[in-house]
Amino acid sequence: MIFSRSRSFAKSRFSVLISVLSIYLILSTLIRLVFIIWSHSDADLKAGSIARVFFTGFCFDYTVGVYFLLLYGIYLMICPKRWIGSRFDRIFTYAYLAVVLLIIYFSLLAEIPFWDEFGVRFNFIAVDYLIYTYEVISNINESYPLPMIVLILLALIAATFFIFKKQHRFSDAFSDAIPFRRRLNLFTAVVLPALALSFILKNKQADFGNNLVMNEAGKNGTFSFFAAFKSNELDYKTFYPTMDDRKAYSLVKKNLQQDNQKYVSPTWDDLSRLTAGANEQHPNVILIAIESFSGDFLKAFGNTENLTPNYDRLANESIFFTQLYATGTRTVRGMEALTLCVPPTPGNSIVRRPNNQNLFSVASVFRQKNYHPYFIYGGDGYFDNMNTFFGGQGFDIVDRNRGNPLSEDITSHRYAISDQEVSFENAWGICDEDLYRQSIKYADLSSRQQKPFFQFVMTTSNHKPYTFPTGKIDLPQGERNAAVKYTDYALGKFLADARKKPWFKNTVFVIVADHCASSAGRWEINIDRHHIPAIIYNLPQKAERIDRLASQIDLMPTLFGYLGWQYKTSLYGKDINHTAAGSERAFIGNYRTLGFLKGSVFTQIDDRKHVKQFTVKNAGASMTDIPHKNQPQIDETVSYYQTASERFKNGKMKAK
Repeated sequence: MIFSRSRSFAKSRFSVLISVLSIYLILSTLIRLVFIIWSHSDADLKAGSIARVFFTGFCFDYTVGVYFLLLYGIYLMICPKRWIGSRFDRIFTYAYLAVVLLIIYFSLLAEIPFWDEFGVRFNFIAVDYLIYTYEVISNINESYPLPMIVLILLALIAATFFIFKKQHRFSDAFSDAIPFRRRLNLFTAVVLPALALSFILKNKQADFGNNLVMNEAGKNGTFSFFAAFKSNELDYKTFYPTMDDRKAYSLVKKNLQQDNQKYVSPTWDDLSRLTAGANEQHPNVILIAIESFSGDFLKAFGNTENLTPNYDRLANESIFFTQLYATGTRTVRGMEALTLCVPPTPGNSIVRRPNNQNLFSVASVFRQKNYHPYFIYGGDGYFDNMNTFFGGQGFDIVDRNRGNPLSEDITSHRYAISDQEVSFENAWGICDEDLYRQSIKYADLSSRQQKPFFQFVMTTSNHKPYTFPTGKIDLPQGERNAAVKYTDYALGKFLADARKKPWFKNTVFVIVADHCASSAGRWEINIDRHHIPAIIYNLPQKAERIDRLASQIDLMPTLFGYLGWQYKTSLYGKDINHTAAGSERAFIGNYRTLGFLKGSVFTQIDDRKHVKQFTVKNAGASMTDIPHKNQPQIDETVSYYQTASERFKNGKMKAK
């Protein structure tokens, strides 16, 4: 009896709905299997872990699939009998199913390059990209054969409709209606479990272990996308481990103070310190943040492909940081760390948040010394809110300006890079050679005005689609290694051109990555995928290697130390040369999970108030759980992140 009823449902108005739902469940499961096989070297392939991944994944997939088809299911429930098979019924059915299939096939296909790039399901990065449609659509068009993708999607929809027709799914759908009670029973059986799951399921329920691959494989890309959309901002005290504010500030003040600093205020939550200096030098400073420039591209860190001959040579002539770590996995995190010298607070980077103007930053220190600050970017600085952020700190803006305005309360000047100054550009911006010509142009201008300058130069060539001017290097377009080699070529050419300028001898170059090329791997935070190079070039000091642990937030304060500056600061970054042995640390985060590396212990906190600790070996390539927690380091971790989050939220980061 039950079998006969099920069979009648399958050959009813609901047959197409059930078929589309089945297709989605099967393809989602296959994608999950593909991701596990793809990343098998980093995956936890124990039977229990695999079973949980597929069970959890099925729950997410089923919920999303039902929501895709919910409107059509309601239509089938309420559609009057006289409409069945009518022109409206057919048009609505074909149109709705075509749109749903387009979304299904596109979302599943889109997850493949996203996994390739980030090693995770759709997350806040995908949400952010929706805002900047010009850059993203152009990048997709330049990185992938977009017309072919469109044809494939249309072919998949057509093939699905053809199969449905051959299997008489449409003729069943446009047949006589089954009784309302049976329609209601079927609707209830299919939809109610999904509705119940939608209230129970949370994306973080898939994070059942330390293994990033298995956690992410157990999710659903569409579900993850909307979860990220709803929680793009995270309040620290709501979601993370906390302590009493006074205790947190007391710990931070104790751990921030260098041997050449003293606090200028007895107020318990004031981090303002006076840094002593001697024999001050005031050279021009050009800070170059290189897109996705991982440490493992360099010869010094074991690369044998000779991708970075210029940077390798410069490293031997510079102050070379060998144990420096990026605070995050995106450009805006690198910008935040290099300018604000602050730990990576949860949620969006401060660069992208509202009310981020007039913060105490390295620009505040440069202004104390009467420098003229520039932000020079080869794309449109509207992307990721860069112009508003840098303009809000008093930088003059040089960008590709596609007509997007600065916010109304910013008084910084903005200079557009003209078409005549561009020899090559792609979706993300002009090539690095053209960008460096802008740096030289404005350095010449400041030199003529006899005013010391500080430039923050952000490159883009080492980014998908990995295209650049032809005839420059011996590797083909469109490959990561080729983009790295071109990036290095352009850097070498820039410094060769700069040496011909009168201002070169009095200019220091700080050259660092914004983040690594990839952060995916076995762990929730993969420490070795945050290891980046940094050099300070053209200082009068003798070249040296700094093998002490540091992160991006420490780079500029260390430069100020080399320059002998006396200055007031409330930055979290420290001068590594005035940091007591054993107190070196690095901050590493990935949006929701926040990490703190000190010695061989890595402490990790997340938005479920969980605390984990690991013993780190081989520069983070392997980690082992610590069963007995190091409470002092947990307290130090919490104190840094809690105070940094509280200071921005309550306006305490503002420059005074």
